[in-house]
Amino acid sequence: MKTIKLLILTIVLSLNTIFAQKSGVNVDTKNTEISYLELPRIQVIPIKDTKNKRQYELYIKLPEGYSKDNDTKYPVIYFTDAMWHVEILSGSAEYIIQEAILVGISWQKDLNSDSVYTSRFRDYSITKSSNPEHQAKYQFGGANDHLAFIQNDVIPYVENNYHTDPDNRSYFGYSMGRKFGAYILFTQPDTFKNYILGSPSVSSNKPYIHELESIKNLNRKNLNANIFVSVGALERKDAVGQAIGLASILRSENYTTLSSKLEVIESADHSKAFPMTAVLGMYWLSDFIKK
Repeated sequence: MKTIKLLILTIVLSLNTIFAQKSGVNVDTKNTEISYLELPRIQVIPIKDTKNKRQYELYIKLPEGYSKDNDTKYPVIYFTDAMWHVEILSGSAEYIIQEAILVGISWQKDLNSDSVYTSRFRDYSITKSSNPEHQAKYQFGGANDHLAFIQNDVIPYVENNYHTDPDNRSYFGYSMGRKFGAYILFTQPDTFKNYILGSPSVSSNKPYIHELESIKNLNRKNLNANIFVSVGALERKDAVGQAIGLASILRSENYTTLSSKLEVIESADHSKAFPMTAVLGMYWLSDFIKK
């Protein structure tokens, strides 16, 4: 654990050093034009949800040794909340996995809202809100549409334009992104081979995803996937309970061909569990996606 914590510190310090060098620390900012960091080797690709006519972006990072040789196929790691997660996932992959393509999926770009991330409440949620005002504002319950966008637009674009291994896709989701990932796992499990599901977001008076009747009635004895579940030990009790409950379900007789791991991160609340989830999840994933 000490080694992993040191790695996290190294990644963060490396990124901070780059930002400091690029942004002109210790200079007269009044008379100096300040530039902003563009993360290396990350392409920003506009992409449209063809069904719902919504505009998004993909943040695609190719490994340093990416080869255009058709015989070389790369595993792909897809992740939601791209703007929040791209830095640490990029740094973690650089140190731990190296030979993988990263694909971050942005929030909706052409949404008329005061917040840049309003669409995540719609796209990552499974059920509608019982509060009419909240439902009208956020349009909860759009997970199925967002999954269709990923399956019909995002994945085909990536696999048609890069040398990928379609049998070795991975998903990383945290908080609401984790809930969305669990939804994919239970409803369309073949979308990804590996799932990193970190720290569930929780809502009062709602059942956990694995307690929904539509989920409980599924029988996935032939499901072949690898799942990493994490939660901070200091998170809300219902969040910890949800993570433990999900891990228990995945180890039950209904999911006999799954491989799953539960990581309860000591001394971490919901925010502090994120960097540990990113690094621990990448360590775990490296065993499954080695070329």
